[in-house]
Amino acid sequence: MPRKLVIIGAGPAGLTAAIYASRANLSPLVFEGFSSGGQPGGQLMTTTEVENFPGFEKGILGPDLIKQMRDQAQKFGAEIVTEDIEKSNFSTHPFQISSSGNEIEASAIIVATGASAKLLDIPSVKTFWGKGVSACATCDGALPFFRNKVIAVIGGGDSAIEEAMFLTRFASKVALIHRRNEFRASRIMQEKAFKHPKIEVILDTVVEEVFGDTLLTGLKLKNIKTGAIREYSCRGLFMAIGHNPNTTFLGGQLALDEKGYIKIKHPSTVTSIDGVFACGDVVDPHYRQAITAAGTGCAAALDAERWLATKGLG
Repeated sequence: MPRKLVIIGAGPAGLTAAIYASRANLSPLVFEGFSSGGQPGGQLMTTTEVENFPGFEKGILGPDLIKQMRDQAQKFGAEIVTEDIEKSNFSTHPFQISSSGNEIEASAIIVATGASAKLLDIPSVKTFWGKGVSACATCDGALPFFRNKVIAVIGGGDSAIEEAMFLTRFASKVALIHRRNEFRASRIMQEKAFKHPKIEVILDTVVEEVFGDTLLTGLKLKNIKTGAIREYSCRGLFMAIGHNPNTTFLGGQLALDEKGYIKIKHPSTVTSIDGVFACGDVVDPHYRQAITAAGTGCAAALDAERWLATKGLG
């Protein structure tokens, strides 16, 4: 007997979908992952204080927010397993999926596997992750230990400049560091960066190392033209060098956009395959916020519930 609904992913999108689907008596089976594409709970598991999720006036730690969502989903009957999906076959119905420990048939599937931020391949980046190193300015930039401090942003596109502009609200200065001698960003965004009194543009430069004590205190920067290395004092390092949507396990079965994100038929969460829905950061290259992911998770559960009902499978 196939499961009515399988949800792949257990970040804010997947867990919100699980809450809604459970309350609709769909008894969803949730694969929260184990190793591939990040970790159970998604990017919030490496986020410290979350101050912009509605309902938490004093803020909440990222892992605590995920735990509350997870507990709420289980309270209503969601079954959560800590396994990766290794293979999927959407060419037949019921759909076939294989995890590290199970072979499952599903009438409907919600893909909520998120996206992983691209990080500098430097060991010290991981050491200071959540201790001054981040990949989301709107998530972490307003935290108290960044206020009135020098913050660095890595990247050369519109996103990097947008992050730098946002951080000027809190930082005493923002260093915008790019490995090339010119930005890829649009001309209007470049003009904003060069004209902003709080932004210092540092070109032809890469980060060699991140250092500090309990928190990040500085960077070792290398000029790629001269080879000169210098230390740069700062409290934060934000990486704006892109994200990789976690879609490898799909094997190209769903239509993706040019950046690799799953295409959905807006305003729904319907994908290119009937009965497969997608939500959260795996469909969203723009906002990438916990609350927007949760909202699309709700939409995906409602879409799946209605689809199952129309097929007589609900």
